[in-house]
Amino acid sequence: MAMDCDFLVIGAGVAGLRAAIELARSGTVLVVAKDSLRESSSEYAQGGIAVALSDDDEVALHEQDTLYAGDGLCDQHAVHTLVEEGPAAIQDLIEWGAEFDREGQKLAFTREGAHSRNRILHAHGDSTGREIARTLYRKAASLPNVRFESYSAVTDVLIDESPVPRVAGAIAFEEKTGVLRDIRARAVLLATGGLGRVFKETTNPDVATGDGVAMAWRAGAEIDNIEFVQFHPTALHIEGAPRFLLSEALRGEGAILRNKDGEAFMKRYHELGDLAPRDVVSRAIVSEMRRTGSPHVWLDLTSRDADFIRHRFPRIYETCLAYGLDIARDPAPVHPAAHYAMGGVKSDLEGRSTVPSLYAAGEVACTGVHGANRLASNSLLEAVVFGLRAGRAMATHAHDKVAMKVLRPPTLAPQTTEREIRELTWECCGIVRDRAGLESAIHTLDAVKWTPAESPTLAAIELRNIHQVAGLIASCALWREESRGAHYRTDFPEKRPEFLQPSRVSMLVEATRHA
Repeated sequence: MAMDCDFLVIGAGVAGLRAAIELARSGTVLVVAKDSLRESSSEYAQGGIAVALSDDDEVALHEQDTLYAGDGLCDQHAVHTLVEEGPAAIQDLIEWGAEFDREGQKLAFTREGAHSRNRILHAHGDSTGREIARTLYRKAASLPNVRFESYSAVTDVLIDESPVPRVAGAIAFEEKTGVLRDIRARAVLLATGGLGRVFKETTNPDVATGDGVAMAWRAGAEIDNIEFVQFHPTALHIEGAPRFLLSEALRGEGAILRNKDGEAFMKRYHELGDLAPRDVVSRAIVSEMRRTGSPHVWLDLTSRDADFIRHRFPRIYETCLAYGLDIARDPAPVHPAAHYAMGGVKSDLEGRSTVPSLYAAGEVACTGVHGANRLASNSLLEAVVFGLRAGRAMATHAHDKVAMKVLRPPTLAPQTTEREIRELTWECCGIVRDRAGLESAIHTLDAVKWTPAESPTLAAIELRNIHQVAGLIASCALWREESRGAHYRTDFPEKRPEFLQPSRVSMLVEATRHA
């Protein structure tokens, strides 16, 4: 029986592309993207990539800062792996043509919140993710064993049930034809990115519907720390404009958060002021908005020279200008928005999930590297380092037998709307949480009826994933009766030692709970 590929990579962002490059030497690789090959969260990563490469920096300091931001829940081995292997991963990108910004012949580094050194590399000012993705795509596309397929949403993984259940491929929905097609593979990588679209307000692109987490959940994989969702403090808040991310690098270059009265308020909330960890800044902004009755606060960079702003942040500057805002002259209205998931598919440092032959890398995965709160600009580094590691580990399946018989799960659709779910999660599972809100969310989600999907559509596929991920977030947030990192409970405002452990949930655990 012919197979479609040796290795299937679901997602064409930085993690998926880096894995594909590594896998190409061991067999054929198919990279499948739900949208165009350029539409991923990687494309929108502005601030930069953190790495200990500057003259005054050390790997140990980067490790220390990451552990501090993670608020006690980081896996120390994972963090050490990230920062130790980061410099070599960056050198690979440079060798393949990545054009990071420089000061003369030297790489230019800047600083972001909770970093103790200037260690953030950036490209074309504020287009770092786009530059890294461009570099990796060009490299992957040059390899004869790698091919790409766009506008194909993967609905579920295929399971080979004999003799031991393992993942043997996936089901892809071809948007042009509306047809579901089986893709057989010896191993599958989930590199599907984030879940921001589960929330009403998000900086993520529309493709970020938690697909990988939901697929892994349905396949029986364990999901860790999914309650930890980072809300970026500064998303553009202009009527009719998308919630465009105004990078933390703006504050690294001197931007100040002000309330509606013009007061610089962050020193009242944290000793690091405007460069405090993101969870602290987001809650401070919400507090100021409630205290002053304002729909947003202001991000003020007008103390910097206009030419500097246009050169350092060209993409941000032009985007704001398109919506009638000149950030060189006027403060920008900002409001927190869902930005990054610290939790996801439980995976080891080689990307292995708890289901044989199923791997995960990048934002969809949870290695424990981010703990309860991701350190700024560690996400792109994680995608490069652990994408490479996952690719290397997947290559060991190159001689696995091809599955002869696979289980194709039925496709069901929840009888609700995306708008209802996203508003529910924003109100009940957002920046500030409590028992009443979380229980209300769980009750509402559990009450949704499911029916067989007669003819699949992309909207129906995404709605199923959004619903299931919202339920996982609410359940795990209810279990965690403490406040830690990005998870804040008004009814449990302090950290509690009994919760110094990851939340962990799987379909088997849920089935037992409801038995």
